[in-house]
Amino acid sequence: MRLPIAREGWPFILGAAALFGFCLALKVPWASIAALVLTAFIIWFFRDPERSVPAGDDVLVSPADGKVIELLPQPDGGVKVGIFLSIFDVHVNRLPASGEITDVSYRRGRFLAAWNTIASDENERCGITIVHSRGTVRVVQVAGLIARRIICRIKPGQRGRQGERYGLIRFGSRVDTYLPAGAPVAVKIGDRVKGGADIIAHWN
Repeated sequence: MRLPIAREGWPFILGAAALFGFCLALKVPWASIAALVLTAFIIWFFRDPERSVPAGDDVLVSPADGKVIELLPQPDGGVKVGIFLSIFDVHVNRLPASGEITDVSYRRGRFLAAWNTIASDENERCGITIVHSRGTVRVVQVAGLIARRIICRIKPGQRGRQGERYGLIRFGSRVDTYLPAGAPVAVKIGDRVKGGADIIAHWN
C-alpha cells in the first residue's frame, strides 16, 4: 500500500523525528514539544493524497492545488492560468493532460513572492511542454519567496498521463499553465482547485 507522503519529504521527516527523539532523550519538554510540532508539520506539508482524475481526453485538469490568481491572455491567443500555492496546500504537481513531453527547461532566477504578477518571468522556474493529440500545453513550476527548490521528475521523450504526479515545489509557490488558443477556460480568478481532479479548461 502506498503511503500518502511525497518521497522527497522523507529526509525532512526523518530528520525532524530524530530531533524529536534527541530532545526526548535530553528530557527537555519545551524542545520536545517544538520538535514534535515541527515533525507533524513536515509530514502534513509533504502529504500526497490520491485524486480522482476526470475521465476523457477532452479536458485539462489543474496541475496543482491552490487558488487561481491570474487568467492572462497570451499573444498566441491562448491563456495563462496562474495558480498560487500557499504553505497550507498540497505541493505535489500533476500533469494537466496526457501526451509526449517534448521539452523540460530549467531557469535560474529571483525568489519574489509567488503571487506577484512578475514572478512568472523573474523567478526561478522549470517548464515542461506536453504535446497532446489536440494541441500543446506548457506548465511552469515557479519558485516563491519561501520556496527554494523545484523538483521535476519527468524527462523529455517520456509520455505522461493526465493527473500523473510529475514534481514538487518546496515551500509555497505557483504553477502556471499556458493553454493553447481556443481552449475554453473553466475557472475564474479566486477559484480554489485541486491538482489532478478539477478541470481548468477544455480542448478546442
